[in-house]
Amino acid sequence: MSTTPIAAPTATSGAVPTAPAAPPGPVFGPRLAVGMAGILLAAMVAGLNARVPALALPDTRGALGLGPDEASWLSTAYTAGELAVMPFATWFAVTFSLRRFHGWMLVSTLLLALLLPFVHELSWLLPLRLLHGLVSGALIPMLMMAALRFLPTPIRLHGLALYALTATFAPNVALWIATQWLDRLVDWRWAYWHLVPLGLLALALAQWGIPRMPPALPRLGQANWPGMALGAPGLMLLTVGLDQGQRLDWLQSPLIVAALTAGGLLTSLFLLSEWFHPGPFIKLQLLGRRNLGLGFVVFFLLLVSMSSGVALPSLDLTVQHGFRVEQLVPLGLVVGLPQLVLGPLVALLLYQRRVDARHLFALGLVLIAAACWTAARVDVDWMAPQFLTAQMLQAVGQPLAVVSLLFLSTSVVQPMEGPFVSGIVNTLRACGTLVGGAFVSHQMSERSSFHAEVLLGDLGRRLGQGLDAAAAIPLGPLLGRHASVLAVADVYRMLGLLALLLIPLVLMLQHIPAPMATRPTAP
Repeated sequence: MSTTPIAAPTATSGAVPTAPAAPPGPVFGPRLAVGMAGILLAAMVAGLNARVPALALPDTRGALGLGPDEASWLSTAYTAGELAVMPFATWFAVTFSLRRFHGWMLVSTLLLALLLPFVHELSWLLPLRLLHGLVSGALIPMLMMAALRFLPTPIRLHGLALYALTATFAPNVALWIATQWLDRLVDWRWAYWHLVPLGLLALALAQWGIPRMPPALPRLGQANWPGMALGAPGLMLLTVGLDQGQRLDWLQSPLIVAALTAGGLLTSLFLLSEWFHPGPFIKLQLLGRRNLGLGFVVFFLLLVSMSSGVALPSLDLTVQHGFRVEQLVPLGLVVGLPQLVLGPLVALLLYQRRVDARHLFALGLVLIAAACWTAARVDVDWMAPQFLTAQMLQAVGQPLAVVSLLFLSTSVVQPMEGPFVSGIVNTLRACGTLVGGAFVSHQMSERSSFHAEVLLGDLGRRLGQGLDAAAAIPLGPLLGRHASVLAVADVYRMLGLLALLLIPLVLMLQHIPAPMATRPTAP
């Protein structure tokens, strides 16, 4: 019985510039599927490694005797390392072979996770956490690279839907994981050690399932090493500026000004050198394809908009009612757990001939905007159940948007271009998440101050009209709470509006039809 070949997607209008087809790769089978599962688990380990220690920072700070300002640099150091490695990880995976390089990075991640709880000096913790971000962050780009390289067209989008879980599942489920390890075992060290069992399983699956390939060591003499020497520190400095900006009052701080200026200059020089270098780490010329250039701009802004998912309601409940991490778990699970089902379902929809991926993408943005506008009705009495409707809309909207984007962008990419595209996508992913967090923090501060001034001004007018001053004293704390909740509502509206403004850009993307089965030719 003959099998039916599946044609790769092609654009309906306009030629899509593509590279020559890659040489045939390993045949996809059960063993390779096991290897892909290992790479997926390793990417999840990397996501949890970023999120869980950040959630456990108050416990870590108390155990190590660190102040809030000192402890905040632990998260910044990890994020700086994670972002700095994103453009380069897949190049090294091709050079040393995917199986070998992936194993090195995963083993290094687990060893550092075992070591870090025994280090109590901040001067040692910061460089180790930076290194942890470098080796752990390298695991995520290799998931998309492997999906584009190994998965045949009929199931490739399902693999990319699993990649989307690193943005929609792991960060949200991290709340629950942090609660399980920290509150039940009452030991902050498990914020790091919890990675080890899952990481060892991922290592075994990947090392057994990913095919052995010879290294391409001659590439070492062809790489853009001066560009890397500019790009890695540039991205680290940008991370410092964005992550510490709110705490240090942005441009009022010489450190933040220096970090953003130097980081922006070094990163710009890196991108310029990549454009002209014959052997770049990321091939920026690919952005000339509409679904990559425009699509990645939309992707970056989408990640900023997705900051409304769990971060904002968690912030509101923490400020208004003093919620601890374990009380915030339902917010994360409502968004995170459905992704295990919804991601593959969206992939199935995109393989239907009558479905336009751009329309699904737009629908996802509408749902994200609806979630924001629903939650913008928040007041000081809202508890977790009141956010449930908005969280459910987020849970459906996020996979519709993210998986549709991956379909539209990767359909114009040849497998041999996968490492370049993966480096760009994951750099934007890390940057978008970082910028989204900085945007929310800054706007919360600005809008809270604005509303506090308005409310205090109104109170002053009432005092002038005869309101008893003694009766106004208890209103002070209440004014602060109301200013905060009004700021949350404002930020929700901003992010919802951003999601709606992305819809025209999405509809400008090139239409990519679903893969179609071709009939076997007659003998």
